[in-house]
Amino acid sequence: MSLRFTHETLPQRVVFGPAADHLAAEVARFGERPVVFGGAAPDLLPGAPRHRDVIMHVPVEAAARARAFAAANDADVLVSIGGGSSTGLAKAVALTSGLPIVAVPTTYAGSEATNVWGLTENGRKTTGADDRVLPRTIVYDAELTLSLPVGLSVASGLNALAHCVDSMWAPRADPINQALAVEGVRALSGGLPAIVRKPGDLQGRELTLYGAHLAAVAFASAGSGLHHKICHVLGGMFNLPHAQTHAVVLPYVMELNAPGIPDRLADAFGPGGLARLRAEVDAPRALRDHGFREGDIPAAAAAILAVVPAGNPVPVTTDNLTDLLRRAWAGEEPR
Repeated sequence: MSLRFTHETLPQRVVFGPAADHLAAEVARFGERPVVFGGAAPDLLPGAPRHRDVIMHVPVEAAARARAFAAANDADVLVSIGGGSSTGLAKAVALTSGLPIVAVPTTYAGSEATNVWGLTENGRKTTGADDRVLPRTIVYDAELTLSLPVGLSVASGLNALAHCVDSMWAPRADPINQALAVEGVRALSGGLPAIVRKPGDLQGRELTLYGAHLAAVAFASAGSGLHHKICHVLGGMFNLPHAQTHAVVLPYVMELNAPGIPDRLADAFGPGGLARLRAEVDAPRALRDHGFREGDIPAAAAAILAVVPAGNPVPVTTDNLTDLLRRAWAGEEPR
């Protein structure tokens, strides 16, 4: 078998360890006037101006306020402390200013390891890739995830798992990001049940952070597959919660794409596969539990069909997409 592919690795520094010991030094590598983006984030940079106006899916109005805040404080480095929404807001500022970002994730969203940005306007979420928004350094500190409730930890971790799965057949999928994705599935399949069993134990949270990083690196290289296109439409059009939407939709996308799932991905989930993992962690089950209405399905299907990426292993049609959305809305057991 001959290999023919082109792989691009994004330049980024990754630090695993206590943020209190590392963050100040990492910020000082890039500037002297940091501003912090994060709502309920811990105060890891005393004295630095803090912008708490963090909104899910980064509405363009929120991005404009964050850019004005950074400019008013003459910022030369942006620090995001929090989940994907905090990282996304810092990215919105970096997109127009070019300022470096140091990211301190407190969830398993993975945005910190990608050069992907997203903004929402008039019910439509637009995403793009730009190296200006890639955080220069990530500081992973598992202790900062201890305040994340088990339910949100599960949803956020399943969001990371979706990055792995999408990376197997996304437009730029290659053997390197597929290998990262498979290892990410192994780590997340072990870490998430450990969090559920012992929420205060750092070992499960560290393993989940590690898996989430691998997942995000794979996703950044491979691009958005069908799963993420579906979830971006649902989040932007109907303001559904990001992590829970990913957690609900994932098994139905895997069901649709079952003919294209490689053996090594199935093996990475371990005995019982995704179904066993979802049962073990009591995963979110139905889109209707998170604000999606059955009457919204036709509009959602039409919007998703327009952005289906090339390379999906199964042809996507109005009929099978509508069926997927209806079953995800109802929370039916995946076949």
